[in-house]
Order: sequence, then C-alpha cells, then structure tokens
Amino acid sequence: MVSALVVQQRVADLVRECHGRLLALLAAPTRDIAAAEDALADAVERALKRWPDDGIPADPEAWLLTVARNRMRDMWKSHAYRMTRPIAEFDDSPTEVGDEPAIPDRRLELMLVCAHPAIAPEVRTPLMLQVVLGVTATAIAEAFAVEPAAMAQRLVRAKKRIRDAGIPYVLPEREDLAARLPAVLEAVYGAYAIDWQLVPQGAPLETLSAEALHLSLVLAELLPDEPEVLGLAALICLSQARRPARRGADGCFVPLDRQDTTRWDIALIARGEALLRRAHGFGRPGRFQYEAAIQSAHFTRPRDLAALRKLYRALLRVAPSLGAAVALAAVEGEIDGPEAGLRQLDAITQPAVERFRPAWTTRAHLLAEAGRSAEAADAYRMAIGLTGDPGVEAYLREQQRSLELH
Repeated sequence: MVSALVVQQRVADLVRECHGRLLALLAAPTRDIAAAEDALADAVERALKRWPDDGIPADPEAWLLTVARNRMRDMWKSHAYRMTRPIAEFDDSPTEVGDEPAIPDRRLELMLVCAHPAIAPEVRTPLMLQVVLGVTATAIAEAFAVEPAAMAQRLVRAKKRIRDAGIPYVLPEREDLAARLPAVLEAVYGAYAIDWQLVPQGAPLETLSAEALHLSLVLAELLPDEPEVLGLAALICLSQARRPARRGADGCFVPLDRQDTTRWDIALIARGEALLRRAHGFGRPGRFQYEAAIQSAHFTRPRDLAALRKLYRALLRVAPSLGAAVALAAVEGEIDGPEAGLRQLDAITQPAVERFRPAWTTRAHLLAEAGRSAEAADAYRMAIGLTGDPGVEAYLREQQRSLELH
C-alpha cells in the first residue's frame, strides 16, 4: 500500500518530466495527437487508481507508456476509428507491463512536426508548448495575449491538421530543417520565458525551465553547426545560472546588481560561455547569440556598459523588441546620465510601452537618479499596478517607500 498523496505527487512529477517524450511516441504511428493525449490521460487516471494498492512500479514511465499504448490499440481496432481516421501500420498485439524497451526520445521529431509548413505559423509555437512541454492552453493564451477559448480552438485545429495531412514523425532533410528551425527555437525559448514569468515563487526549478534547457542542449547536440541553435542553448544556460539568486530568502525579487554571486551556477555559466564561443566561431550572428552575449556581459564585474550598449543596438537591428528597447534606455542612462536614458525611453513609439512593467520600472529608476523623486514614486506606482508577481511587487514597493522617506 502506498499513500494516495505520495502517488499523486509521483504521478504529477512524471507528467511534468515525461509528457512530451511519451506523447511523441504515442502519436507517431497515427499522427493523431489528440488520441495520444486521451490515451496518456487515461493511463495517468489508471495510475492514480491502481498504484495506491499495487505500489508504484519500478519503471513508472514505462508503465504509463504500456497502458497508454494498449488503450490506443483498443481504439485503433474499433470500427468507428478505422472508418474516420487514416491509419498507419502498427503492431496490434497488446504489450505487457515491463516489456517496454528503453524509451527513446522523439520530442524533437514532434516539435518539427508542429513546425511543418502545413501548420499555420501563428500556432506553431503554442502547439509545441502544449504537446511537447505540457503547457496548458490557458497559460499559453495568457502568454500570447489571446482569449483562452480562441487559443484552445486553434490548438485543436492544428492537431487535426497534423493527423489528416499524415505529416510524418521523422527528421526532415537539411533544407526543410532550416525552414522549420526558427519556430522550434521560438518554442523552446517561449517555454523558458513562460516558466520564468508564471511559475509561483517557491515552486521547484525543475519545471519548464529545466525542460527548455534540456531541449536546447539536445538541439545543440543534434545541430552542432547551427550558430543560432548554439546561441539559444548558451542563452538558456546563462539565464538559468542566475535564477537561484534572483530571489531572496523572503521571496523578494533581487536585481542583478545586488545578487549574491555565490548563488550563481558556475558550471552552467561555463557551459553557456563555451556554447557562445562555438556559435561566435561561425561568424553568422543572430538574435539568440546577441541575447546570450548580453547575458554573458552581465556576469562581468564591473560590467562593460559600452559593450552592452553595442550589443543591445545590434539586437534591435536583427530582432526589434520592446524589452530590448527599454534595456537599451537603461544602459544609455548609466553611460550618459539619467536624462539621456529618459530621452531614449520617450523615443520608444510602441503603444504597448504604456502597459509594459519594465518600462515603468526603468523610468522610475532613471527619474530617481535624476533627483525627480515625486515623478519616480508615481512611476513605481504604475509599475506596481502592472505586476502580478508578489516578489517583484515587494521590491518595487520597497523602492517607492525609500523615495517617499527621502
């Protein structure tokens, strides 16, 4: 007998760790992602019911795969399914628990399926986030500023398209790979960014960020001569290396210049730097390489502000973004004074800047540096109203109070 709570936690951990790997194997024979999701959900439900009495299997991942495969075989044999679905050849003999060989990792093939030209460009990244990394449609909708119902509908249509078009689960030829690769890189980076923003404080770090790190390193191993693949892996290594120091013991956000450097992951930093050097050697810079170089520059003490300004300007040329524009304004303020930074901030024309919390935080800091305390306090109030992170909110309120006290 095993406690139901222990089983629930183990199953939750398995789903988080193995979702994409199992789903890729289950969906490959028929290209039917929705059916594979149903089969995997059924296996999870059976585990929750049976493991408290039977005990947790020695290889619980193989147990889930076996039960889900047998569920799919039952479905494949049904007359209704054969009449309405294109079927690939499959072994219709049931598998006994414990008979599964070593479980291969076919997540990259699944990601490339999701990036196939037959899939609408705007849904490729959300689809990969859901089917490979298990991100919920609600979280994806929030990240992409889309209504949850609309996002769910797009994902359903994309899965149907994969099934009906019979898109094969194979690594494409080199030319096709180059066309699909940008969407794959965006999905891996998107998973990391979503986890960074949405995982509650105090949750274990072995969540989407760890999965994104793993996938980026697998991509770098598979495509060692693609500099942007190496750049993405370097970026996530360097970003993840600072993550433990980003929060204090009280959960409050800690800005980069105040972080305890002893809490940085030195091994990850070294790995990221090595990947970045390899990418640089190809002489074909791109967005992820510039972002990784920016992360690398932030590790130096004192920081090379001139290098950071150059890197942000280069990043804005190849991949303009609101975040990069705001970061450049902050660097300009450090180099040429707060008024110069404020002018750079005022020059940003994107309408979204008014709802962008980092822009208000940067404005508040620059105003405080310029001695305009009342305006800075107002800017901090705006930033506080735009954050949903308690740790960041606590930090911003501390900055606001210190202005009001002086």
